[in-house]
Amino acid sequence: MKPGIELAGKHVLVVGLARTGVATALFCAARGASVTATEERPESQIVETAAKLRAAGVTLEMGGHKPHTFIEQDLIVPSPGVPLMMPALAAARAIGIPVWSEIELAWRFLRGRLICITGSNGKTTTTSLIGHILETAGLPVQVAGNIGTPLISRVDVSSDAGFTVVEASSFQLESISAFRPDVAVLLNVTPDHLDRHGSLEAYGRAKARIFENQTEEDAAILNADDVATTQYAPSTPAVFWFSRQKRVASGCFVRDDEIVFRRDGSDTVLLRCRDIGLRGDHNVENVLAAAAAATLVGVEPPAIAEGVRTFAGVEHRIEFVATISGVEYFNDSKATNVDATIKALDAFPGNLLVILGGKDKGCDYTILRKSLREHARMVLLIGAAADKIESQLGGVVPVERAGTLAHAVELAEERARPGDTVLLAPACASFDQFESYEHRGRVFKQLVRSLAENNAADEPARRT
Repeated sequence: MKPGIELAGKHVLVVGLARTGVATALFCAARGASVTATEERPESQIVETAAKLRAAGVTLEMGGHKPHTFIEQDLIVPSPGVPLMMPALAAARAIGIPVWSEIELAWRFLRGRLICITGSNGKTTTTSLIGHILETAGLPVQVAGNIGTPLISRVDVSSDAGFTVVEASSFQLESISAFRPDVAVLLNVTPDHLDRHGSLEAYGRAKARIFENQTEEDAAILNADDVATTQYAPSTPAVFWFSRQKRVASGCFVRDDEIVFRRDGSDTVLLRCRDIGLRGDHNVENVLAAAAAATLVGVEPPAIAEGVRTFAGVEHRIEFVATISGVEYFNDSKATNVDATIKALDAFPGNLLVILGGKDKGCDYTILRKSLREHARMVLLIGAAADKIESQLGGVVPVERAGTLAHAVELAEERARPGDTVLLAPACASFDQFESYEHRGRVFKQLVRSLAENNAADEPARRT
């Protein structure tokens, strides 16, 4: 039985008015709460949003956070981007005011079964793939969370017979209380967001909270090939593993060209590896995790195989954009940390011109050296982290400073030869020059498509 919360008459503070904060404020106001929303930006930057919230009865405090407001609440819901160590939040916690992430609040109202996925890399692909497999199987399913749609905005359309597949970040999981997925998936733990969490250990512990409230009735799925992940195997739920490298006692693994699910000593072939259309070994791992989750909620092998075969991938994840004059262009703007960039590099045989850079998250870029040496012939640097990246690459491949993404695409066209691949895989956050990694990816695709159009327009002139 889920712990309930009656919002009517409660004083609720929402901190931060990005997409999740707005959805949370509207949700609580619709249920009779007295809602205050506080935001650092001035109202002039979010005029339409402010008007919508005021129309719903939300009180707004714009242009900064007022500490006294925080200690007058019954519940505080910070947006994922708000650090939990903010002094005003710490003061509220010190006097016993609950501080919950939006997924904690949403879960208490959500109907049906919940599959939750976290990890440093692969979350969005795995979340989307599980949703697609369940849909292929004819099951009622919705996909939400860190993938782009706040979970709280899907509560009202959830159903007792349905499934909700949720991508959860460390920022969301570090402030849960009773949040409990029926199936929880931890894909991997590699350095990311160290500027916020302070250490890999603290970051890993935040991720592992996904298992914290599970019971014997629930299932946990973990990556048996990732040493940093295996240490977080929980003791209470049933544990299943996935592995690309070895057979597991319970869970999904690769055997020759087959993906096999093993349970209670019995093996079931789910699909063939050749049916996976996604590029890269890391996507085999994502398929293994998704196939395990789908199996555990009752999807039959033919539907799993069909779902994997028909899955087209996710925008900004090694996404093919165009071929121009024999050069292929790929968008992996979602590669916002070093490990994700390594996976992208290793998905190609070689001859890469790689666009790196953006806002540093405390990453060690020396780890890129091996994959760059093996797969890249040059690096184009953009953004605020350019100095640090160049100093840590140490001349492993030729490096050029581009500054902006637009100039990087121009330089890539000049430097690339037929048979080369231009890959945007920044290893950094986007917030120095863009609103989000999605924004960065869309700009890259538009630059490449404009380049393709210009080349096509010039082709008749070249033939005359």
